[in-house]
Parts: sequence; structure tokens; C-alpha cells
Amino acid sequence: MSKVLWNYLLVIPALFGGFLVLSSATNAAEVEKTAQPTQQVTSEITPTSITQKTSSESSPTLVNAEPLGSAVKLPVLGVRSDRTEQVTSVSQLSDVQPTDWAFQALQSLVERYGVIAGYPDGTFKGNRALTRYEFAAGLNAALDRLNELIATSTGDLVRKEDLATLQKLQEQFAAELTTLRGRVDALETRNAKLEATQFSTTTKLQGIAQFFVGDTFGHGVNSNRDNTNVFFSYRATLALQTSFTGKDQLTTSLTAVNVPALSGAVFPGGTTPLTGTPQTRFNVERNTFYTDGSVYLDRLFYRFPIGAKTTVWIGPRALQPVTFAPTLNPLVGNAQTGTLSRFALFNPVIYRPGFDGAGLAFAHKFNNQLQLNAGYIVDDGLANNPGGNATNKGGLFGNSYEALGQLTFTPSRSLDISFAYARKYFPAPVPVGTGSTAAFGSGYNITGGTGTSFAILPFAANPTSSDNFGLQVNWKASSVVNIGGWFGYTLAHQEGTSNDATIINGALTLAFPDLFKKANLGGLVFGVPPKVTSNDVAARVNRDTSFHLEGFYTYRVNDNISITPTLFVILNPQGDSANDPIWVGAIRSTFNF
Repeated sequence: MSKVLWNYLLVIPALFGGFLVLSSATNAAEVEKTAQPTQQVTSEITPTSITQKTSSESSPTLVNAEPLGSAVKLPVLGVRSDRTEQVTSVSQLSDVQPTDWAFQALQSLVERYGVIAGYPDGTFKGNRALTRYEFAAGLNAALDRLNELIATSTGDLVRKEDLATLQKLQEQFAAELTTLRGRVDALETRNAKLEATQFSTTTKLQGIAQFFVGDTFGHGVNSNRDNTNVFFSYRATLALQTSFTGKDQLTTSLTAVNVPALSGAVFPGGTTPLTGTPQTRFNVERNTFYTDGSVYLDRLFYRFPIGAKTTVWIGPRALQPVTFAPTLNPLVGNAQTGTLSRFALFNPVIYRPGFDGAGLAFAHKFNNQLQLNAGYIVDDGLANNPGGNATNKGGLFGNSYEALGQLTFTPSRSLDISFAYARKYFPAPVPVGTGSTAAFGSGYNITGGTGTSFAILPFAANPTSSDNFGLQVNWKASSVVNIGGWFGYTLAHQEGTSNDATIINGALTLAFPDLFKKANLGGLVFGVPPKVTSNDVAARVNRDTSFHLEGFYTYRVNDNISITPTLFVILNPQGDSANDPIWVGAIRSTFNF
């Protein structure tokens, strides 16, 4: 027993000293890096891989579009893997020279103890930092070797010269060892606390709360008075993001909101329309199918990769085009820090189906310059109804739908261009509240609730199909200026008749990141909301052109809080120059947690 104990006492310092040599070779100043996790890499693609982070259809997104990835482990002491090769002589390591200060230590570890593994290219890479995982793997290999030496009871196990060298190294690196020990202890304590209190091993919880103070100024459409007062409202969302493999993601989010719809509808309990036009709507207003403040399922969909270049989305609730296709309006079109208006988020005839979606979509990245996104979604309010209602057969193929295809070109790191086509179909809507035939869903909306009333309903409430074409551009002109915009062209057809209509819309956006302060954002929008330029139903043509002018500035208080004052004006509301301009002003406070 005493001999075995003595052998342990002799070998442990020798091997521990070897670790000191290897650790110091990675530069003692980088000790803190050893506690960091390994780098995450993946080849999975998402819409946001095109220089942007997209927003949701009508609300701030909490969907983490970045894939979780998988760790790449680097070779360390004694780790057997397909990326390491055991060496029997230090001369096999091409980047280790006899003049290196740690040469003798490495030579001893390789030739006497056999606990060094190099890279397949024959290098040791002694100047790169170790992670805690690598250090632990090396320590395990060293202990295995220690047990072998103890078991053999070799007489010349450790020489006095080795012990003297080890003692010298221990004294030389005493401060670094003390610092490292303290950091490791602190990390272990913190990790234990996190494991004891974590919400889930597979799910992250993210939240956003927004406060809004706003008002409109100017006479409402077909009114000689301002019908609004200052209002104070909110929107709050909790999102659960779950990954089962590290590369997939299940998104489940709950929302409560009471932001008013500043449009042509009569506010509940009132008798007079507010502004009289959907052109004044916010991008975070409440869903009219839920009462103010009620909590409802906002999103439910699943994303997973197929191979290295394809990603698939499937979801029964709010699977919107902005989830699976890049809008190319990354800064202005961010509903957390960008525009507050509904129109200025993105091209509405492409990315706003006019209903909450249920269906299937995919993205395929051909190379770094070309990506294809496509999807088929239906109104989720009737997707689960195989019997439909008075005008809608329901289900997946007898329902309102949008079929979207988009090609995105990235000729350079600063320029993105996309061409999109969307086919939409809407049966005649059934009014909500008519009993068993009520259509629970957004129903009928050609231009996604933006533009003039004629653009939204070019043939009133009759069954309508439309072919929608979109050109989107985003150019990062410099580190402080982004220039973008879109043009949308719609050919609408009234089913069962020969009636056709043409609808156009477009916008120019300017974004100024880091304006006046790091992480702040300024933005300007000049646009033409959707308008009917021609229609076989002559009474539903817009005589004049409406203009949307908007400016906002987001001040970031810290990483979790930002404040955004915004102001936009609608000239010629409802496409009629006889209507007075309507101004909309608001202050948005956003809290991320």
C-alpha cells in the first residue's frame, strides 16, 4: 500500500506540471477564455441569413431565427477522435522546434508518458487557447496513463530532475493557478445555480412588453372633426423556443394586446369611425377576433433542417411569409426598433396574406448568392374546419390561401435583391357573429389591411383571386446608411366575372444605424400605400394618390429597454385629395426580457 501511495505522489506532480506547461503555452493572459463554450457552427439557413432580421406579420417577433448549431471539438491532450493523431515522438509535430521554451516538457510528455495528441496535419498548435472541455478530456487521458504507470510499478517512474522542474513551474505559475481555480469554482457555483433554477433543458423563454402613447391629428375621412383623443395601450408577448436536436426550433408564443385599430371601423362602444382609413393603422394593433387584454395563441410553428442547405417550416398557427422569406427591410421593418406604421414594415401584397396562416414552407440556399423561399398557407381560422361555412369549403384546399415563391440574389455583402410572386384567393367572407357559419379568421383582405379601402376590397365582398408581384431591394450604402424599398404590382380578378383591377404600391426607406449613439436607429419612409389604378368596376377606382411620409428615432436606454418616438402623415387619405391630411404620432417603449 505504501509503495502505491508513493507512486501516486510521484506521478501526480509530473503530469500536473505537464498541464501547466501546456496551459501556459496558450498564453496566460487568455485564462478567462478557457471557461467559454466551444464555437457554434451550422450550415442551416433561415430567412434572416440575408443580412436582416425580419419582423412578424403584425407584431414584434420573438422568434430566434438563428439555428442553435452544434459544437466543433478541437484536439487536446490524449483525446482520441477523427481529428487527432497520437504521436510517439515530438519530431512528428512540425510546428514544435527545439528552440521553443516548452520543447523539453513536450518531449517528455510525448516520449516518456505518451499523453500528447496532435492534429492530422502533423501540428500541435501550442498557441491556441484550451477550453474547459478540452482540459477535462486531457486530464482524463492523463489519469488513465497514471493508472497504467502505477499498475506497472516502474522503478524509473519519475526522476528527481522532473520533480525539480515541476516544482519550479508550480512556483512560477502560482498566481495564474490561483486565479484559474477561483474562476472555475465561481463558474461551477453559477452553473449549479442555473441548473437548479432553469425553466427547461430544451426550451428558452423570451418576452417583450411594449407601451404606446399616441393620437391622431386632422379631420377623419368624410368627417369635419378629429375623432380621436390621446390613448395609452400595451402589447405583451411570451415566446417559448424549443429545440430537440440543437438545429430545429418549435416556436410557441402567447400575446395580449389592446392597441386600437386606427382605421375606418367604429371603436367598440363608440358611434363614430376614428380616422376613417386603414392607412393610419399600427403594426401592433389588436386582433379584432379577440377582446382587449385577452391572452391568445399568437404563433405555433416548427422549423427543422433537411441536409445542409434546406430548411422547412410547418405550422397550424400564424405561419406568415415573414417567417420563412426575407423581406429585405431589416432595420425600418423591425417592429421592435423600427417603424410603428403597418404599411412601412414591408411590401404588403407579398408578405401580408390577409389572414393568419397555417401551412408548409421551405428555404433552399443554392450558394451564398442565391436563395429560394416558397410556401403555401391558408387561413388558419378555417384550416381545422373540414365542413367550412356558407362560402368557404374550409380545410387546407377549400380555403383562403396564399402560395408564395421568392428568389433572393446577394451579388455582394452590401446588396440584396429579391423577386417574389404570390397567388392569393379569397372566397366571399362570412360576417363574424352569424352563428355556425361565422368565419373565425381574418377572412378577406387583398392588400393585408393597408392602402385604401378599394385596394383591400376591389370588388367589394365578392370572391377574388390575385396575382401579386414584388421587387425588394436593400443596399447597405455605408456603415451608417441603409437604403431600401420595394414595388408591388397586383392583378386582381373577380371570380365568376370578367372584372379585373390593377393595384400598385411602393416605398423608399432610409435607415441610419448608430445615429447619435451606438445601437440607436433613425429611419425615414416615403411611400405610396396600395391604391387601385384601374378597375372594371368603375366606382371602385382611386382618383388620386395617397402618400405615406414617416420618421422615427429609436433611443436604446440599455440592452433591454428602448424608446421610439414616431410621426407619420397620410396625404390624400383614401386616395382622395378632397380629404385633409391625417397625422399620427406615438411613443413606443419596448422592454425585452
